[in-house]
Amino acid sequence: MEPRELLLGSFQAALAAADPLRIVPPHLPQPPRGRTVVVGAGKAAAAMAVAVESRWPAEAPLEGVVITRYGHGLPTKRIRVVEAGHPVPDEQGEAAAREILALARGLAPDDLLLALVSGGGSSLLALPVPEVPMADLKAVTRSLLASGAPIQDMNTVRKHLSAIQGGRLAAATRAAVLALVISDVTGDDPTHIASGPCTPDPTTFADAAEILRRHGVRAPSTVESYLQRGMRGAVAETPKPGDAAFARVEGRLVATAHASLEAAARFMRAQGVAPVLLGDSVTGEAAEVAKVYAALAREVRVHGQPAKPPVALISGGETTVTLRGKGRGGRCSEFLLSLAIELDGLADTWALACDTDGIDGSEDNAGAIATPDALSRARDAGMAPKAMLADNDAYPFFSRLGDLVVTGPTRTNVNDYRVILIR
Repeated sequence: MEPRELLLGSFQAALAAADPLRIVPPHLPQPPRGRTVVVGAGKAAAAMAVAVESRWPAEAPLEGVVITRYGHGLPTKRIRVVEAGHPVPDEQGEAAAREILALARGLAPDDLLLALVSGGGSSLLALPVPEVPMADLKAVTRSLLASGAPIQDMNTVRKHLSAIQGGRLAAATRAAVLALVISDVTGDDPTHIASGPCTPDPTTFADAAEILRRHGVRAPSTVESYLQRGMRGAVAETPKPGDAAFARVEGRLVATAHASLEAAARFMRAQGVAPVLLGDSVTGEAAEVAKVYAALAREVRVHGQPAKPPVALISGGETTVTLRGKGRGGRCSEFLLSLAIELDGLADTWALACDTDGIDGSEDNAGAIATPDALSRARDAGMAPKAMLADNDAYPFFSRLGDLVVTGPTRTNVNDYRVILIR
């Protein structure tokens, strides 16, 4: 295979390992004596709902509502799909989250609440506490996104401004709860996936306030006031580990980033390329992480250490981008532009970085491919790669080269996929 085919083939293998239509059905329970209500939120929510409908007995009751990102919906028959805002929440998500909470509260002990949870649910399942208007939740979300805060920090704040996340959805129902979870966070801790609507929350109001200070986020006065009231004990904390409400809750991870990396490794091995897994928990500034990976790729290419070419260095996780410029691009394209600059035309070294949900940041691409001649082609086209990186302007760089990877919504999400191919 040619390098592009190898890179794209490995990405498709990673996506297939997280396909809801394949991974959800084996985890479905038998119908309960009472009703089954399906709720959910995330970029995979619509595909997960379709998977449930495809295997649920026709004679068994089934209803519910799930929320997914605009453009990520699918046609369903028994479970309603609502599209809403991501990464910034909106009123569509708020209304649907309110409906989901009401459905959960209306269930009886003989019923089942089947929760379909995936990455992106933190903004999609947006039901702020009454004291915080949606406009102020949007404002603090935008500020956290621009600050480069890791997803765990963002979700700690969001859980403490939510009437449904941080375990509150599970605590609101008398029914048994089964949460099927597709992980998009490093470490696969369910409390951080979609801000853990069915998972006890070990964080506190004080943690949330400290995160805002640490990242220099000036929150609206309603947010500051609510967090201060929480720290004084004037409003209830999120449900904590050991809370009796979670005795009737079961959570199952049905897809993880590491399983997708292993699938990509099997694909590469079958093509005669030795895979080296560098882990599914890589975090940090995308441009800085790329410098470390470039050094490793150069060691392999020049010295044959820690493995001799042909080698595929495969990794996952979620880097961040602190916005300093006014350009366009997501963390995957920013990683690749920084990597290309560091490699500086290193022979026979190719790379792909893509978000497994099909959307890199807020653009229309999943990611991009960096070729050995990317810098020389860019300079021939009149581009200044280092200046574009400083302006967070990676999308136009790869767009003008014709090296974007565009998949459209994949309707799953196990975070970022990166591979450096050294021939």
